[in-house]
Amino acid sequence: MSACSPRTALLVLATVPVAAALALKAGHFRLTCSWHGIWLEPLPHPDCADCHGAGGRWTPGHYPEMEACWCWAERPERSLRLLPFHTPCPDESPI
Repeated sequence: MSACSPRTALLVLATVPVAAALALKAGHFRLTCSWHGIWLEPLPHPDCADCHGAGGRWTPGHYPEMEACWCWAERPERSLRLLPFHTPCPDESPI
């Protein structure tokens, strides 16, 4: 087994985030990260024939509502929780 050169290692480390960003853009996902978690949310396809990238359409009538398009609404959202949002103190009563 041969060891790679430092130049090759730096090239690989620089390429991985770019490849991940391209994969997220090609798959029409939004990646959101914070101390509390990581969320991978689907986005509408910009070339969708039904919604044309808007994500849905408004229903006609007196009380219009937004109907979500199939191009993103049926795809699941993924999340990974890292830290809790609130840790209650031991003497605090539960809500």
